Amino acid sequence: MRAPYLVLLATLFTLTAQSQQGSPASSITTNHAVTEADGTVRMQRVMPLPRTISPEAQAWLSRPAGDVSVPQTLAERRSQLDTSQAKHRDELLKMFPATITDKTVAGVPVRDVIPSKLQHTDRVLICLHGGGFNADSGSYSESIPVAGLTGTRVVSVLYRMAPEHPFPAAVDDAVAVYRELLKTYKANRIGIFGSSAGAGLTLETAVKLKQLKLPMPAALGPFSTQAGMDEGGDTRSLYNTDGLRGYVPVASGAINSEYVGATDPKDPVLSPIYADLRGMPPTLFITSERDLLLSSTSNMHRAFLKAGGDARLIVFEALPHVFWNNSTLPETREAWGYMASFFNMQLGR
Repeated sequence: MRAPYLVLLATLFTLTAQSQQGSPASSITTNHAVTEADGTVRMQRVMPLPRTISPEAQAWLSRPAGDVSVPQTLAERRSQLDTSQAKHRDELLKMFPATITDKTVAGVPVRDVIPSKLQHTDRVLICLHGGGFNADSGSYSESIPVAGLTGTRVVSVLYRMAPEHPFPAAVDDAVAVYRELLKTYKANRIGIFGSSAGAGLTLETAVKLKQLKLPMPAALGPFSTQAGMDEGGDTRSLYNTDGLRGYVPVASGAINSEYVGATDPKDPVLSPIYADLRGMPPTLFITSERDLLLSSTSNMHRAFLKAGGDARLIVFEALPHVFWNNSTLPETREAWGYMASFFNMQLGR
């Protein structure tokens, strides 16, 4: 049986060879690439689906997809993600039973996730959800598995979001929650983590804590993170949030402008790649080969190493941005295991 193929049509300034030639994607059988004087690469690639990933991942990546951009208002996006998170909550609580209470910590709304098998009453993890800084794509899906696998309380912060509240509102909320938890927990028993926007916010918060000379947490988990707001990195030109599937917008300079607001995109808190990273806690970076933030995550990992930090990087083959929100994949369970083992080790020292 012939292996399924994915077709990569990546360019900085044109959309697809299909639209230019009026031919179906299945007619594309050869690779082409042209490098221009300014370094821009216009290319067409035929990519076989790797057999090194699980059958479940192969099936997931083989779903049919077009490349038409479907406009969506922010209200529609938020509503869709809220519905998705509620579904994730119900599914994950069957796997990882927990009590979840909506409350406030230091005046900031949070979801307080207490696993049914609470093993470490002296530890707490702070989860900063993803969602592009303007929606919630992870307050349940990112917190519940980690709480269950670590046996640790997770405080999932519902921080203020753009465009209503640009930077530094989200950082201020995360810092406020951390300060409050320091009244109950020792710093070496606290970890901070998040995915996508929440990964970036994890690093922004850590840089701010250092600037404020507060005790640093025991560990950080930026899972698929942005490095700087002035440039998205090479892989933003290749992938969207679903990897190679669907419409990929043309990369163009600064990103997340509504979150950035009036702040200099190279501000060291907003863009941790420009920060003094000496003295950062042990940090686990996780990404995947078809993650639009692969470049940024790799760059941040190298920046931590250059600063003398204890940093490790795990890259999963072929999978898209924050694939661990798909609980059906064996690779997701593997990623959750790495997250839990890392925090159990670092908070248990």
